[in-house]
Amino acid sequence: MRIAIYGSRRQEEAAPTVAVFLDELRRRSVDIVMHRKLYRHLFEIIPQALAAVGTVTDSSDFEADLAVSLGGDGTFLRTAMWVGQKEIPIVGVNTGHLGYLTSITVAELPLLLDYLASDHFRIERRGLIELASPALEPHFCPYALNEVAISKDESASMIWAEVMVDGVRLGAYRADGLLVCTSTGSTAYNLSAGGPIVQPTVNVHVISPVAAHSLAMRPLVVDGNAEIKILPTGRTPRVRLALDGRSTEIEMGTEIRLVKAPFSVLLLQPAAYTFADGLREKLHWGAE
Repeated sequence: MRIAIYGSRRQEEAAPTVAVFLDELRRRSVDIVMHRKLYRHLFEIIPQALAAVGTVTDSSDFEADLAVSLGGDGTFLRTAMWVGQKEIPIVGVNTGHLGYLTSITVAELPLLLDYLASDHFRIERRGLIELASPALEPHFCPYALNEVAISKDESASMIWAEVMVDGVRLGAYRADGLLVCTSTGSTAYNLSAGGPIVQPTVNVHVISPVAAHSLAMRPLVVDGNAEIKILPTGRTPRVRLALDGRSTEIEMGTEIRLVKAPFSVLLLQPAAYTFADGLREKLHWGAE
């Protein structure tokens, strides 16, 4: 078995448990691939535990049976991009705060192999958005598990975003920004912008304006297989484009095309865990 490990560089509190986990992998002759940034961080705090690591890399050119994400939701998103199109199952280990995408606590990490052997997990297939734009730099990863966000620069000017869905004009959004999110991302930026919560395994995309300048423009749920085209215009020369927090700038008036990505992220979830459990435990759904 081969396990790929990605993590945030804030593992001081979790380091003793991570060391136990790495030792357990070594004891069971599990091959380990670790991202170079995490390796360098752990080398400063638990160098003795890293003898178990067989391969250290910062590229996506590796193979594995499982990927482990050590951190919170942001770390999980970066792990998904590191895994890329290989569709390796990912288990999120929460060493952060909310951890909506994570599956187990850091205290459970040494039990991971036992969990895998006992059918503790099920696989949820999560869709991504693929972005195409002539202004996108070749090295910029064009996929988003949560959302694609278009926003104005630091000036006070709003943006206009002409939107078409499957070739049919939807309308022009006047707002500080515009989001297109997956069902997985509905509980992220979309939720804070007033968009709906969507069951994460449903194949839909949500179009949500950020601080809309018209009460008539509301969040809209569309078919996840639909092609969405956005043409941003405004008074500033450039607009900011962010995919799961990775941002770049493009020229105002450049068309942005969004489609469902041809691959999925495979998220390991505890078999007994439900969508409703996540709402209650992590968003305090229905709390009084």
